[in-house]
Amino acid sequence: MQRYFIYLAYDGTAYHGWQIQPNGASVQECLMKALSILLRREVEVVGAGRTDAGVHASLMVAHFDSTADRADRGWIMGANSQLPKDISIQWIKRMDSDFHARFKAIARRYRYVVYNAPRRPALLHKQVTHIHQSLNVAKMIEAAQKFEGTHNFETFRAAACQSNQPVRHVKHCRLTQHGAFLILDIQADGFLHHMVRNIMGCLLEIGQELYPVEHIDVMFAAEDRKAAGVTAPAGGLYFIQAYYPEQFDL
Repeated sequence: MQRYFIYLAYDGTAYHGWQIQPNGASVQECLMKALSILLRREVEVVGAGRTDAGVHASLMVAHFDSTADRADRGWIMGANSQLPKDISIQWIKRMDSDFHARFKAIARRYRYVVYNAPRRPALLHKQVTHIHQSLNVAKMIEAAQKFEGTHNFETFRAAACQSNQPVRHVKHCRLTQHGAFLILDIQADGFLHHMVRNIMGCLLEIGQELYPVEHIDVMFAAEDRKAAGVTAPAGGLYFIQAYYPEQFDL
């Protein structure tokens, strides 16, 4: 039995997230079906993390096991021919059996994309979050830095979050502006349910000058979801990378 590591990209608009759901299509289910058709047996696929309904990925990481021996090109073309057009495997590599896409990951990285303009976009519908109000971007950039370091993110996780503890270490949390686009780039050792979307919601409210940058300290101290603001929409969020120890040569 050989373990295979894959990178895949997907537009999450039509899916109820990465993980298999009883009430709707998921990316994991589509990938498992495609590989099962290709290999003529049931295949289990394990992802590096979960994404919410409507969230996208430019480089999601996953693994599966198979006794089949194919060239990399054959794996990719064969699986992609069975996948819907909004899911695509980009890369594959043979790994030792001790590799695990989820449990061996030491960090994960997301980006959140905001389109800040008076008129809503058409071609990027569901791929960005549109904010028509004027934003104080300088304050948002300053506020983003407050999320760096080790913190208790109780205030910034969903009420339904199943994680055992809310402390996370954020390596970087940077907001940059490119014309009408605002991009939040955040990397951490792990993320809580809705954590990035709640952080982005907080930054957008600061950008609208609903409260000062220093109010983030009050939110952290409260350790209560009710102390923070809105959850930003799913369509602007992208899973962009998972990181692994050097021994895996990824």
